[in-house]
Amino acid sequence: MTTAVRRYFCLVLLLAGGNAFAAAPEDTLASQCAALAGFRIPGSSIEIQKAERQTATATTPAYCKVEGTLEPHTGRDNKPYAIGFAVALPDQWNGRMLFQGGGGLNGSVNPPLGAGAAGNRSALARGFAVASTDSGHRGAGFDSSFFDDQQAALNFLYQAIGKVNTVARQLIASHYKRAIAHTYFVGCSTGGREALLQAQRQPLEFDGIIAGAPAMRTNYSNLATRWVTTALNSAAPKDAAGKSLTAQALSASDRKLVVDGLLKACDGLDGVRDGMVFNTRGCRFDPAALACKANKDDSCLSNVQVAALQKAFAGPVNSRGLQVYPGFPWDTGIAASGAGIPGLLNGGMSPVGPSPTGTTMDVDTEAYVAHDGIHMLGDANEWTNLGSFVSHGSKLILYHGVSDPWFSANDTVRYYERLSRDNPQQPVSQWSRMFLVPGMGHCRGGDAALDNFDLLTALVDWVEAGKAPQQVTVTGAAFPGRSRPLCAWPTHAQFTGTGNSDDAANYQCKE
Repeated sequence: MTTAVRRYFCLVLLLAGGNAFAAAPEDTLASQCAALAGFRIPGSSIEIQKAERQTATATTPAYCKVEGTLEPHTGRDNKPYAIGFAVALPDQWNGRMLFQGGGGLNGSVNPPLGAGAAGNRSALARGFAVASTDSGHRGAGFDSSFFDDQQAALNFLYQAIGKVNTVARQLIASHYKRAIAHTYFVGCSTGGREALLQAQRQPLEFDGIIAGAPAMRTNYSNLATRWVTTALNSAAPKDAAGKSLTAQALSASDRKLVVDGLLKACDGLDGVRDGMVFNTRGCRFDPAALACKANKDDSCLSNVQVAALQKAFAGPVNSRGLQVYPGFPWDTGIAASGAGIPGLLNGGMSPVGPSPTGTTMDVDTEAYVAHDGIHMLGDANEWTNLGSFVSHGSKLILYHGVSDPWFSANDTVRYYERLSRDNPQQPVSQWSRMFLVPGMGHCRGGDAALDNFDLLTALVDWVEAGKAPQQVTVTGAAFPGRSRPLCAWPTHAQFTGTGNSDDAANYQCKE
């Protein structure tokens, strides 16, 4: 019997066992859920704090939600620490498990829904059992005080996912009395970093992984946003103390001028002028084209502004001229000022740490400081040998918003290309695909973006049916009624020239 046939029959049995829960009376389902409060693993410090049945809503089915902690300890700062987790167990289980990645510095257990990169229907709504974790500490926003405790830091950097994964698997198998057929991991930003770490450090644990806008090396991306700010400061007015007013380096009309100039240069490269740039690789925009011939007015940029923009988007280089972090792509979201992190034209504002007010920076020193112990232990940028992951038959999908102002999409492209170089046993396209999302900011959103897409279905089809995703349809609130194909790198969506240009069916993926 082939592996594919065995998997088919295994899944049939799993689905049959899982659906038996849906047929049980409500009081039976409630008692089965409550019984998980007594779940224990010999030799483990697991403590189930709550096991309660959740009623169905318009977007989620009825399910059993289990909340607990692992490995409680008191830190050297005398604060209590533990790895918090939650697992959602749907009545109609489809035999799959999805681990949901975190965000920021974590610090809270997000609802285990599995909504990331899943379009309009979460993993839980599809019947996945879903797990999530706070990665070993509690805190709001970007509270980094937990780094003072060694174990809490290690849990956040990479250990907590593996520990919770082990518990969640056993909890799921105990509840359904069946083994898990397939395991998946989906995350963006910090969750994207966690996703790549699973492929790198736990290569046999997940059959499929989605890594969005991965925070592969946050110290360096923060350095890059400071580089952008410092460059723009050269064109900014000063306050009474001589500090640059970065936000005034470009006026609102200046920012519009830049985006309009970008669209003039690159919008039509994909066959249609629609306020979006899908031919990212073919886009060649230089703000020098907008330089004033005479005095500065709203129709042009000063030479100082042009030089500042060229330097900002080129990315930081050290004193030897070596690129420390890739530059940022020119894209329609660079002027965004709404929800989320502002676009780069607003000053390269990082969500963590103060913005520099000077006009120079010592890149050599800052790069030296960036390469600290946290970087070496928790970042996912350096390791590209995924031989065991590939041999296991697992699949990896990456995605990144081209207008992401925090982590450059160019850095994810660079990582993907290194994956191809460092895993010669199989062509990278046989086990990994990457999708760039024009106009999209960090993980989602964008005034001129289509940011609603379902990569989860694409991943499941690839893992379980061998159907590799060449394109995925994307829509978004910014353009009601419009759809496009997101094409696997290095191809892009190109209009065929016939039919409705707002219909993804009239595009082809082209290099």
